[in-house]
Amino acid sequence: MRAHRRVAAPLIVLLAAGLTGCASTLPQTVVPDTKVAVGWSGGFTSVNALASPSPGNIDIAETIRADFGDVVDGEFVPDESFGTVRIVSEDPFTVRYDLAEPTWSDGIPLDAADLLLGWAGASGLFERDEEADGEAGGDAPEVALPEVALPEVDEFARAIEVTFPQPAIDWQQAVTAPVPAHVAGKRAFGTDDAMEAKNAVIRAIQDADPAALKDLAAVWNEGFELPDKKAIPQDLRLSSGPYVVDRVRDEEAGQSVTLVPNPSYKGGVGPQIARVELVPPGSDPVSAIGTRLDVAQVTPMASNRAVIRELERRDFTVQTTHDGTVWAVMLNPSRVFADERARSAFLRALPARALAEAGGGEWAAAYTATTSMVSAPGSRAYDIVNEDSGFAQTLGTQSEDPAAERQSAGVGAGARVCVLYDRRSEFAAGAFSALRDAAAEAGWGIADCGSDDVDAALGQRGWDAVIARVPIPQSPAQIAAQWGTQGAASVTGHADAERDTLIAQLAQTVDVYEARDIRALIEFTIVRAALALPIATNPRITVVDRDVSGVTARNGAPAPLTYGIVQWAAAK
Repeated sequence: MRAHRRVAAPLIVLLAAGLTGCASTLPQTVVPDTKVAVGWSGGFTSVNALASPSPGNIDIAETIRADFGDVVDGEFVPDESFGTVRIVSEDPFTVRYDLAEPTWSDGIPLDAADLLLGWAGASGLFERDEEADGEAGGDAPEVALPEVALPEVDEFARAIEVTFPQPAIDWQQAVTAPVPAHVAGKRAFGTDDAMEAKNAVIRAIQDADPAALKDLAAVWNEGFELPDKKAIPQDLRLSSGPYVVDRVRDEEAGQSVTLVPNPSYKGGVGPQIARVELVPPGSDPVSAIGTRLDVAQVTPMASNRAVIRELERRDFTVQTTHDGTVWAVMLNPSRVFADERARSAFLRALPARALAEAGGGEWAAAYTATTSMVSAPGSRAYDIVNEDSGFAQTLGTQSEDPAAERQSAGVGAGARVCVLYDRRSEFAAGAFSALRDAAAEAGWGIADCGSDDVDAALGQRGWDAVIARVPIPQSPAQIAAQWGTQGAASVTGHADAERDTLIAQLAQTVDVYEARDIRALIEFTIVRAALALPIATNPRITVVDRDVSGVTARNGAPAPLTYGIVQWAAAK
C-alpha cells in the first residue's frame, strides 16, 4: 500500500490567502438585472451529489461544482481551467489528478484534501456496513475499508496520484471534489480552523483511523443534506462552480431554487445571467414559455405538438435531443423463440421505421432511428458500432419473403407470439399496432399482451416479445446489468460467455479507440443472437424563449438541464 503522508507548507499559505481573499463583487461577465426562469421538477436534497445522486441534486451540482470535465455523448471532455488528469504509469496503472487554482466560494482553495475526500467517497470508503450497524443497535455506521492503495498526496498539496488495481475505463472521472474537505473536517472533528480541518480529513483517510473514519463517513452520508424547512447553513452553500445556491423554497406546487453567480469562480468561461430561478414547471409548461418560464423540457405528446410548432414558427428555440433510452422490440429466448433462427425471422419481418412512425405519430420525426442497444446515435462510438456490429446487413434488412423465412426457421403459420407493451404509452401502443400488422403478413399469430404494469409482467416471463424503452448503457457495469449473463436489469435473460468476457475487457480499456471497437463486438454478440430490434431513441424537447440564448440541451442521462449554464445569456 503506497501512501505519501506529508502535507506541505504551501497548504498553509494557500489557506491563509483564501481566508482573506474572498471576492465581494460579481464576475465581470455577469450582465446586471438579467434573469432566467427554468421549469424544473427536480428535488434538491443534498449538496453531495456523489452520495445522493438524484436527478435534482445532479442538476444543482452542475451549477455549484467545478470538475475535471464532463462526459458528452459518451466521451470525456476535459475542463483544464479546473485541472488536468493524466496517466503517469501504465504498470501499476496510476493516474495523477492535478488541480489548477479553483477556490470555494468562501475563498478557501481546493487542494489535495478535497480530492482525497472525493476519492474516498467514490472508492466506497464511506459505505455503511449494514450488518455491523445492526449489531451496534443503530449507532454510528461502521466503515468498510476497501482493499486499495491509498493515493499519494503531492508535496504542493494540489494533486493526488491514484494507483488502481487494474486499468479503468473511467479513469478521467474517478476522482472529483463533490464537497469541501474543510467543511467535512469541521463537521466531523469539531475544529473551527480550515487548515486543521483539511489536515484532519487527510490523516483520517491515510491512517485508516476507524473512529475518525466513522465520524467522517457520517458527515459524508448525512452531513451535507439540506435541513428540512430551515435556513440552509452557510457552509452548505459553498460552491466551486459558476453559481451559488441563494435560496430554496418548498411550496405546494413543488420546490424552487434560486441561483446567483459565484464571485470566486475561476472557470474558463464566467456566468452571464445574474439570477437563475429553477421553478415548478406547472401542468402546461410549454404554454408558460415567454411569460412565467424562459426554458422548459417536455416529453413530446400529441397534446403539445401544435403549441410547440407555433412557438417554433415565432422564432422560439426548439431543440430535440434524446433522454438516454431506446425503444426496442426484445425477445424472450424460449418457447416459440428458443431457436435463434426463429428470433431472426421474426425481427426481420418488422419494419423498424414503420413502428417508430406509428408510435411517434405527429412527433415521428423526433424519434431518431438507431441500430444499437449499447451506444447512442450522435456519439463517436455509435458510428463504429453501427459499422462493425453487422446489424444493418442482418436484422436491419427486412426480409423479402418473411413468411418463407419463418417457415424455413421451422415455425408454422399462426404460431402464437405474446407481445407485451405498456398500454398507457402512446408510442408503445402505436408501435404494437404496426408490429401486429407486419407480423401478421408474415404468418405470425400476434397476441395482444399489453399491460398497465410492464415491469411486473416482464418478471413473470409469460411474454414472447416486448416493446419497451430501456436505458442506453454508458458504462461497462451498465452493459453487464442489461446484457451480462447474470445481469440484474436483463430483459431477455440471454447468457453469452463471450459477451461477458468482452464486457470485462471493456471495463479495463483506457484507449478510447479500442473501447469503441470492443463495444462494437459486444453489440455483435447481441445481433448474432437475434435478441433485439432497436426502433428509435426516446426524444426530449427543450423549448427556449426568444430573449434567451446559449441554452444547449444534452443527449442522454443524466443530462442536467443546467448543463453549460455559463453559456446562457438573456436580455435585461
